[in-house]
Order: sequence, then structure tokens, then C-alpha cells
Amino acid sequence: MSEEMMKFKNAAELLTYIKENEILFIDFNFTDLRGKWQHTTQHIKSVDKNMLNEGIYFDGSSISGWKDINESDMILKPDLNKVIPDPFAAQSTIKIFCDVYDPSTSKPYDRDPRSVAKAAEKYLKESKIGDTAYFGPEAEFFIFEDVKIHADMNKVGYEIDSEEGPYNRGKEYDEGNLAHRPGIKGGYFPEAPVDSLSDIRAEMLSVMDEMGVPVEKHHHEVAPSQCELGIEFSTLTNCADNMQIYKHVVHNVANVYGKTATFLPKPIFGDNGSGMHCHQSIWKTGKPVFAGDEYAGLSETCLFYIGGIIKHAKSLNAFTNPSTNSYKRLVPGYEAPILLAYSARNRSASCRIPYSSSPNGKRVEVRFPDPTANPYLAFSAMLMAGLDGIENKIHPGDAMDKNLYDLPVEELAKVPTVCGSLREAIEALKQDNEYLLKGNVFTTDLLTGYIQLKMEEIETYETMPHPIEFLMYYSS
Repeated sequence: MSEEMMKFKNAAELLTYIKENEILFIDFNFTDLRGKWQHTTQHIKSVDKNMLNEGIYFDGSSISGWKDINESDMILKPDLNKVIPDPFAAQSTIKIFCDVYDPSTSKPYDRDPRSVAKAAEKYLKESKIGDTAYFGPEAEFFIFEDVKIHADMNKVGYEIDSEEGPYNRGKEYDEGNLAHRPGIKGGYFPEAPVDSLSDIRAEMLSVMDEMGVPVEKHHHEVAPSQCELGIEFSTLTNCADNMQIYKHVVHNVANVYGKTATFLPKPIFGDNGSGMHCHQSIWKTGKPVFAGDEYAGLSETCLFYIGGIIKHAKSLNAFTNPSTNSYKRLVPGYEAPILLAYSARNRSASCRIPYSSSPNGKRVEVRFPDPTANPYLAFSAMLMAGLDGIENKIHPGDAMDKNLYDLPVEELAKVPTVCGSLREAIEALKQDNEYLLKGNVFTTDLLTGYIQLKMEEIETYETMPHPIEFLMYYSS
């Protein structure tokens, strides 16, 4: 059995593998409402068939956005089809993806993101529109050498440092300043030594491969210190699982190298931010539903899917761009796709149609998401929006193949945009959520908990004085 992405028929088979490979610990991993991977670890001496079949209890009230203290017990049920080695553990350890169950109902917990993703895939099949949804995310991130953060009553600020940063052109280094570094917006595809991060990216990709994520490529991104790793597309839940491994590997490999990585969409003022463009398509009985004879070789079904994405984009932002920092990226001038239009040639459109010589490659690239998104919720929400577009035959109108940022002001004003703040996105979600509730994929309870969690973040952000306010207004 391959150690890359291990699947086991039953608990007995897994226990045999554990014994033969002298595994000492099992990491039970799950994802919280914000999208962060969580884990609890069991020594193998405490693990038996019953635990692997029935799961383990844990305190759900300690997870942000989940159970109240008076109803805290929850169950982690291991997915024996998703077992991976842990290359970062000092002791021999395997990790198992888990679904979260509510012991009072013996059903998947409706605030468990992975269970939402599985429900979305189930709804797709029941809709008869297709039987498989494929997603291919392109998550970008920054790597820094030093990050200092202050958020106190009397001191607010941050300081970021990277040897690649153009702000270090004149810095004194003990070993000398070697000067080879990208300029502002000058980081796309330069060779070494201007690209100083190739080895660490290769290490990240190699570790992902060892953990069972099908990998493709790595490259420097537009901003200094900014990177992207390429992984293969996959089915919705599996792709979200892969994104959790992606983030875990990026953070931990950087840590091993004595660096720090962040998926914060806009950590650097005045340069490009990090997005997570999401390629997506629907297939049915082995055939691409999105291929046809309409614009750019798309089917009418695909155009309706795009129509659903555009119609629901503002409420989608609550899941695809779920941080206050997300909206510092979604501004004109930094390649951010803020305009709700579609095009085969225009990267400034929020929905791009990548070129493909084969019908099998016909897909939609939704460009406004960013990597702070919970992948299970974001992918599920986009699928539900697209399916709503198909079910209600929502046509997106004509494609826009000109550079949208060069449009005259009066013409540009007619093009709808994504949200300008997380508050606007959450308000949009409050008003526009019926498409998410179909098939009980998202529940009112999940939306209530998610909105409450995000409002806490919004209120903290909006009430904290910002250093730029002191600069602009202190002497007023």
C-alpha cells in the first residue's frame, strides 16, 4: 500500500498497517468554521477498532463558532479513506481526516465544513445537472524572515521583513547586501538569484507530494516574497482536503527553514495581494457539462453557472473573502478581479474562461476568492451559486473582452463589483442565502454561527484605531 494517500477498507486493515510500520501516534484532524486545521493526537496504545469505527469525543464548545458549553460533546469520526503520513512529527505519526458528528442526532454536525462539502456533492448528484464537481485552486502566499505584531491598548502596528523586499535595497547586512531582489510588482517568473525562494518552494511541493497531494509546479508570484504552488484539480471535498494539506505544508516547511509564511491576502501596502483563483467545472457520466458551442466553446449550462456566480457574488464574498484584510486586496490597480463580468481573454474580469483546445478542459476560473477562505465552505458556496444559476437559467449577459480598467467612467459605473468590505459581504449573506439552503447543504444554524463569528471580527477591526489614522488626523 502506498504511503502517499492511504486508504483502508476497515479498521482492522489500518491497525495492521500501524503495527507493521511501527506507528506510535494518530493525529485526528478536522477543520473549524474559520477554515483552520485542528487536531488531537492519540497514542497507538489507546487506539482500537471501536475508536476507529465510532470515533472519539471532544469538547466542541472550545472551537470558535461551534457548540455552547451546555452541549459541548461532539464526535470525531475518522475517514479511513484519507490517511496520510505526518512528515513534521518527531515520532512516527499518521494523520486521519475526520468528519464531525453530533452525538445527540448521530448525524454529521451541520457546522462541520467537511460535512457541508460532502452535502454539496450529494446535492449536485440529486439535481441531475451533473455527478461530479471539479475544483482547482491557485493559492498564493508570502514568505517573510521576521514579523512583529503589536495590537495593544496603547500600541498598534506591525513590521515585516524579507530579504527580497525592495525596502531592503539599502540595508546593511553582516555578509553584505547582494542586491538581487525583485522590484515592486517585479516578481513574476524571475530567475535566481532575483528569485531567492525556489528551493523552499520545491521543498514544499516535495513534501505535499509525499503527503499524497498531486503536485504540478511552483513559481514566484508578482510581489517580492510572494509564491504559488500548483496542485492538480480534484473533486470538491478531496480538493478542499488537499488545500488543508497545502496550507499545513507551507506553514511548516517555512517554519523548518526559519521563515514564516502567511496566506493573508494583503500583507504588503502598495503591491499585489494573494488570491486563490478557483477553476471549476461540472461533469456528468464522464462528460464535461461545461463544453458546448456558445461563447469560447462553453455550453449554455456553463453560462448559466457563471450567471449564478455573478448574481450571488456579494454573498459569496462572505465565504470566498472572509477576512477584513481580504478587501484591501480587492481594489483596482493590483490585478484584483473586482468587476463582476466574464471573459475568455480578460484577467480583470472576475470570471475568466481559460483557453483549452479540448472540451474536457472547459471550465470557469472564479478569480475573486483568496486563501483565507475555508476551502470546504467556499467551494460549496460557489457550486451552490452556480447550480442556482443553472436551475433558474440566469444568463450573465455578454462577455467583456476589453480591459475593464480602461473603460470610460460612465461605462465602468454600469459594471457591478464585488463587496468593498467584510461587513458588506456579511450583510449580503444575511439577505441572499436561499440558494445555499437548498438540499440542506448549508443550514440556517451554520449561517447564524458563521455570521456571529465574522461580526466579532468586524467589530474588533472597526473599533481598533489604526496607525494611519494618527498620521492623517492626529493634529486635526
